[in-house]
Amino acid sequence: MNHDPLTMSQNGKLIIFSAPSGAGKTTIVHHLLGKIPALEFSISATTRERRGDEVHEKDYYFISKEEFLHRIAKKQFVEFEEVYTGTFYGTLRTEIERIWAKGKTVIFDIDVEGGLHLKRKYGAQALAIFVQPPSLEVLIERLTGRGTDSEEKLKERFAKAEKELEYAPQFDIILKNYDLETACREAEELVSAFIGPPAP
Repeated sequence: MNHDPLTMSQNGKLIIFSAPSGAGKTTIVHHLLGKIPALEFSISATTRERRGDEVHEKDYYFISKEEFLHRIAKKQFVEFEEVYTGTFYGTLRTEIERIWAKGKTVIFDIDVEGGLHLKRKYGAQALAIFVQPPSLEVLIERLTGRGTDSEEKLKERFAKAEKELEYAPQFDIILKNYDLETACREAEELVSAFIGPPAP
């Protein structure tokens, strides 16, 4: 019988934060990383170009499309998807193993479909939280205000966000990010309760 080494780990826990782009999940995840020492960020692999001052092996594992497809063939990802045409994102199996080996809880800032895939895979070991923006209009304002995307890219993001909002009920918890400070505090409470007290 072929056991998956990851599902054999009894203590490993995962915290999954998913949301449409612009909903504030990255800000909440950074807040939690600063507050809860037991958490460690899962670095995703991607084929997209670096933005601004992003750092390889800190923000993402930036790899070529060829290498990404090669790793898919070798079943090195626990989840992956083509988020936008020609642009892949995924979670390497070794990344989860690396964090669990340190006795920490893995925290994800991940695409909605990727988040649901992880939740299905890990079941009770994972807490899946959907960050909900006040409205689609607010989301569109935030994405437009970033000034980092072309008009065409923005349209693609808007269409994707609209679709992703429909997935919210499939998550364990819907965290409303109407006020960032409140959302961060609620996220802290939810995550702390799921992880449990730190080991003595």
